[in-house]
Amino acid sequence: MGRSAAFFDLDKTVIAKSSALAFGRPFYRDGLISRRDVVKSAYAQLMFRLGGGGDEQAMARTRDYLAALCKGWRVEQVQQIVAETLNELINPYVYAEAATLISEHQQAGRDVVLVSASGEEMVRPIGDLLGITDVIATRMSIVDGRYSGEIEFYAAGPNKVTGVQALADERGYQLADCYAYSDSASDLPLLSAVGHPSAVNPDRPLRRAAIENSWPILEFRHPIALGRRLRDRPAVPVAAALGVGVGAAIGFALYARHRRRALA
Repeated sequence: MGRSAAFFDLDKTVIAKSSALAFGRPFYRDGLISRRDVVKSAYAQLMFRLGGGGDEQAMARTRDYLAALCKGWRVEQVQQIVAETLNELINPYVYAEAATLISEHQQAGRDVVLVSASGEEMVRPIGDLLGITDVIATRMSIVDGRYSGEIEFYAAGPNKVTGVQALADERGYQLADCYAYSDSASDLPLLSAVGHPSAVNPDRPLRRAAIENSWPILEFRHPIALGRRLRDRPAVPVAAALGVGVGAAIGFALYARHRRRALA
């Protein structure tokens, strides 16, 4: 039998914000984007999410806008900005529940993979922050150290499944034994591709699909800096959950806590 893996979407699943938009301020400060670009980027992402991200034309528009926006940027400059601001802009927004769930999967011997439509230059350092070495992310074409305006691989919608399947073929994963977590209906193809899908902080279309398919629905509500998460706010214990599915047990634990508060 091959190993199994847990695939995590990034935005609103592992961190409580958009990874791409999080770096808007330092990108603006360093002259990579204008105020108008900041607004347009936020609007484009909002429209993508509200539409479920599944419409091919919407995906193409978002992809093409991203390519045009980044054309001419120096890769080294982007990497430097991300490295210098990662602790300030990302670290405090990691969900404690997600960090614990990631750790539980790793302790169970599963590979953990971040799967995000954000650029690899952003996603891979965030993975390093979380102790995750494997990422599937959007890859931009680079010529002479600058982004060329072309996208080699856009890790969104069905393309996430393409990346996941390629990794599974390489490593011998049986997707029926794998786990996946996401907050957005745009990731329905990814969630449907594995044997153990869970909806995390789901948008309305995903919540509806999760209910129809009897998938666990998890609510992550405690973004907290990684250095403080275990000391100041212990996350939901899930060690006993591995026999019946990590995601389902967390969902049950959070529901039970909500019920206790309601009855108090």
